[in-house]
Amino acid sequence: MAQNRPAVAHRMQFLKSSEIRELLKLTNRPGVISFAGGLPAAEMFPAAEMIEITRRVLETEGCRALQYSTTEGDPDLRRHIAARMNAKQGTQVAADDILITSGSQQGLEFTGKVFLDAGDVVLCESPTYIGAINAWLSYEPRFVVIPTDDEGMLPDALEQALATQPRVKLIYAIPDFQNPSGRTWSLARRRAMLDLAVRYNVPVIEDSPYAELRFEGEPLPALKALDRADLVVFLGTFSKTFCPGLRCAWLAAPNDLLRRYIMVKQGADLHTGTLVQRQVATYLDVHGLDANIARVIEVYRERRDRMIEVLATELPAGVTFTRPHGGLFLWVTFPPQVNGRDLLARCLEDDVAFVPGGAFFPDPGHEHHARLNFSFMPPDRIEVGARRFAKAVRAFLG
Repeated sequence: MAQNRPAVAHRMQFLKSSEIRELLKLTNRPGVISFAGGLPAAEMFPAAEMIEITRRVLETEGCRALQYSTTEGDPDLRRHIAARMNAKQGTQVAADDILITSGSQQGLEFTGKVFLDAGDVVLCESPTYIGAINAWLSYEPRFVVIPTDDEGMLPDALEQALATQPRVKLIYAIPDFQNPSGRTWSLARRRAMLDLAVRYNVPVIEDSPYAELRFEGEPLPALKALDRADLVVFLGTFSKTFCPGLRCAWLAAPNDLLRRYIMVKQGADLHTGTLVQRQVATYLDVHGLDANIARVIEVYRERRDRMIEVLATELPAGVTFTRPHGGLFLWVTFPPQVNGRDLLARCLEDDVAFVPGGAFFPDPGHEHHARLNFSFMPPDRIEVGARRFAKAVRAFLG
């Protein structure tokens, strides 16, 4: 006789496993060339330096590093982050505007808890980051996608949504080397979106994991740097520019909102790991990040170029893809008759993996896309995998 199971919360019906995380389980088998995960190149991690940094932290301040910390985060680390944001992204934030989080994903989860009630509306790009969708599903919002081109959200479409959609609570955007498309918003679109956010008094969540990974062109100011109405909550992370396994990230928010985020974090985990924060802060004291990021950019630029070169020559007519100026991803669009999930099944037979594009839309009907990651695999493997991918596409289209 089956044992009766305890009832779980209503919100659990809205949660589902991350499609990317589930896919990564399939792609971990030996021999698979994976363009699926958003994984940095592991060989670029400063492992030797981190051994010395960890020893230094434990030898000089072991008791502090192994003790509880404040919810807001390590003061030295927060000062480093504020200074770097101001220097690299044009913001004017102070250390007291920063909350350290356990990965940027925690910042997204906290955003749902701070802002969203059932039936509230989130305006987002089309496509958008699957992790944000999954973080907020349990709060039962409605996602309304705003048509998006190579410069960002279309202002007229955004204004129409703001004017006609009841209960708009958030505008969510990844303006630099967007996940999944690799696109970067123009300065004009950044300003237009913020003007509309001010007019309708709607907070903006700026998710910025990739902004410093620029291979070409001039950096653009963060939305946070252009914000004069204290509407932008900025999410940043060390995962893509340093070491993702540390799970060290942050958010910068206006004071009244920051207090609410702090209260939410107190209920979630009290604080991000003290040792991790001291490791990162000490690394920044000793080495900084500029040299490491410069090395990463050179490696990723070569890998992006190799992937683009193969796709440009091997993909059939009617298939297009983005040419990002930075970040980790490019976005492939097929004719409507191609289903990315079916194409993935075929590619896995030839030991190549990617993420079907339908996962990056909160609404159905977008299966004729794919996200390819170019940061993880070395150039020779990228060339082999991209040729296999293109061959499968050609076969699919007959």
